[in-house]
Amino acid sequence: MCADALSKMEKGIMQNQRVFLVALVLVLCVPCITFAAKYVGSAACGECHETEHGRFMQYSKKAKSWESIAVMAPKLTRAEQQECYECHTTGYKNGGFVSYEETPELSDVGCETCHGPGAAHAEDGDPELIKRKPEPKECVVCHSDSRVNDFGFKPLVNSGAH
Repeated sequence: MCADALSKMEKGIMQNQRVFLVALVLVLCVPCITFAAKYVGSAACGECHETEHGRFMQYSKKAKSWESIAVMAPKLTRAEQQECYECHTTGYKNGGFVSYEETPELSDVGCETCHGPGAAHAEDGDPELIKRKPEPKECVVCHSDSRVNDFGFKPLVNSGAH
């Protein structure tokens, strides 16, 4: 009888250890999977989406957003500049823009800012591998009321120029 009880207890402990191990793997690996999505820059998008890319580059202020940082940089601390990167570059803090020297192709607000990292889509062409229609709620991270007031601009949330 004691042996049966001990055996059941051992099985329970082993089951708990397996559940803990699976949970640990998920906690440690999910962030890795998230960052596995790679940014390629808007020029890569233009290889297949010539018309949209051309219009975006010609008409969208977003496509030239690094110019704003370059103009303001001498007046800002490094920490203040980094705050600008969140809305004026592509993928900052998410596996994208690192610095102008390291990732110049991501130094402006590009296609992937709204459509997500595009490496898998660019390689495969599968439309399911890219965010085709961004949700407006995602835009207010940068196009917020406070930023409109702070910087005196009128955001054109749907102004991707394509």
